[in-house]
Amino acid sequence: MAIELLAPAGSSEGVRAAVMNGADAVYLGLGGFNARRGAKNFTLSEFREAAEYCRVRGVRTYVTLNTLVYDREMEDAVELARAVSAAGADAVLVQDLGLARVLREALPDLPLHASTQMTIHNIAGVRRAAELGMDRVVLSRELSAEAIRKICAESPVEIEVFAHGALCFCYSGQCYFSAMIGGRSGNRGACAQPCRLEYGFGSKSGEHPLSLKDLSLAGRLRELEEMGVRCLKIEGRMKRPEYAAIVTRVFSDALREKREPTAEEMHVLEMVFSRSGFTSGYYDAAKSADMLGVRTEAVGAEAAAVARLFERTRSEYMREGERKRVPVRFACRIAAGKPAVLAVEDADGNSALVSGKVAEPARSRELIGAEVSTQLYKTGGTPYICEFARSKVDKGVSLPISEINSLRRAALAELSSRRGVPPERRSLPYERVARGRMRREEPAIVVEARRLEQLSDRLLRQKPERIYLPLEVAVGDMVRLKELAETAEVAVVLPRISTDAERASFEMMLSNAALAGVREALVGNLGAIDAALERGFALRGDFGLNITNSHALLELERLGFRSATVSFELTFARIRDMAKPIDCEFIAYGRLPLMISEQCIVKNRYGDCRCDNGVVLTDRTGENFPILRESGCRSGVYNAHKLWLADRTEDWRGLGLAAARLMFTTENPVECADVLERYRGNGNYEPGRKTRGLYYRGAQ
Repeated sequence: MAIELLAPAGSSEGVRAAVMNGADAVYLGLGGFNARRGAKNFTLSEFREAAEYCRVRGVRTYVTLNTLVYDREMEDAVELARAVSAAGADAVLVQDLGLARVLREALPDLPLHASTQMTIHNIAGVRRAAELGMDRVVLSRELSAEAIRKICAESPVEIEVFAHGALCFCYSGQCYFSAMIGGRSGNRGACAQPCRLEYGFGSKSGEHPLSLKDLSLAGRLRELEEMGVRCLKIEGRMKRPEYAAIVTRVFSDALREKREPTAEEMHVLEMVFSRSGFTSGYYDAAKSADMLGVRTEAVGAEAAAVARLFERTRSEYMREGERKRVPVRFACRIAAGKPAVLAVEDADGNSALVSGKVAEPARSRELIGAEVSTQLYKTGGTPYICEFARSKVDKGVSLPISEINSLRRAALAELSSRRGVPPERRSLPYERVARGRMRREEPAIVVEARRLEQLSDRLLRQKPERIYLPLEVAVGDMVRLKELAETAEVAVVLPRISTDAERASFEMMLSNAALAGVREALVGNLGAIDAALERGFALRGDFGLNITNSHALLELERLGFRSATVSFELTFARIRDMAKPIDCEFIAYGRLPLMISEQCIVKNRYGDCRCDNGVVLTDRTGENFPILRESGCRSGVYNAHKLWLADRTEDWRGLGLAAARLMFTTENPVECADVLERYRGNGNYEPGRKTRGLYYRGAQ
């Protein structure tokens, strides 16, 4: 099967721009449930027209419903999915585990694609997505060629890869920076792109350590196709239609002609949009500071050249004429004394039959079959190209050529009408979540330590309900881990990011944790579930699963989770309203994680890794965001202020939660014990810089 070229469409004109320049499929958004709410997006009537336009031309339409959904929004999200399914969407992209569950139930014939927002980056995650009903998985953009090849070789579903466009600094689906500092959630399609701003390293801002160049895998097309990638995706729904047209044309021409883009085409790509050029660093397994870049606007002659290119491009795709053309076959019968009949069919089984005027006896010159066939091949200006025409004409009859042309136009119009009909799909009710049990007892206090020394004797004497330790840290001192597991309930925190190249060491660490007596794992990614289950761990859901509704909790219950951490982007009111079929906990204290990146920010800046030596990013307002090492020598960026709710216990004790988590990151052992003591209702500790998070103000 040929590789699919998927282009962005931010508007109706964007659809035309992409299709006219060779896109095999387009993706677009409707309403408020897509990850580019800032794009123009489509009304339902505009989408119906766009979907029909694409269907006629053999182009697929994918709708992005890839944001997190709240309980009170679920019905609206499902009804939107019903509408786009009825209008003929070829698939919808989803992030939310609860929405995916509901759509499987209500629209069982509608294909689902796992958005890159699901943070799927290993074969175990792909298999879990398939089990959740996904027909295709959009991989994280941080993967190397070797990683993609391995996943494609073992995947039970189609694999889609980003081939060109903007790169987020953080793994998609795991970025909370915009929400925490500006109230605009990237997981809700409202990202304010704080990664593009200036930062310093403990001093005045002036650098761009979080701004990556745009990705481009132009030049790797044959390799991607050979490794089994099903779809190449161009990013850019926020950009103008001319951009989509130009980039799509370059990729389409290269794919069709089985070559790589030329140097001139690469120059055009860089002209229309780039950030200090392009990068393929992740794909090449060569991440470094060379991947960083910023956008600079073209000026002078360069700006004029870009303007002319855009103007010429728009003129081309808005003119009459078609570039994406569907092969058809004609059969014509012209018999004496009978109406002329013309049939047309496509390769998908659609056909049309039309009749015209009665053929009359020839007076001077008879009509021959070759003349008829010649006219049938003249499909210019339509979405079709004739690949075969058969004509049978009785001897001694005549019919004007204009009538043959009229028959051809009528047949193709009727075929378009047939091709434009959306497929029939089931539309079923779905079961709304009953409120179920609500815990009346106060939430237990659990602690998450980043370092073993934070678990002082003073802290342990306060007997937290449960202790979370990063897997790598826990098994780094097996003697201490065994001691802890004998006296307390210990769960290992599994890394949110763990590629297939890291699988052997990851599984060995899990096995060692089991040998030490640990029986529970805190899981923040679909790709870590199976490894934990295979080693006998009970599952608890971490914040990386982005749980924002009751249906998502039901899905975790089905998957065997003992508990779940609700998203810290929720308000207390939304947490209270959630049905809780399994125990739920929330993060009640600590520096909330804002980003996890494949980059090593510190190494990019200083040339070596010193992540746990107090390095901070300083923004333009003087706020300092700690950079901490994550598993695999990745970078984590944490909030400048500590979440503090010890003085607001009455606000969260009645939410039906099973546990409140204290997340320790940069604190020393004394601070950790002080914090736990204060959340127990004793002592007088209070952090100097604090925040209430989003529990009161919420995020867009």
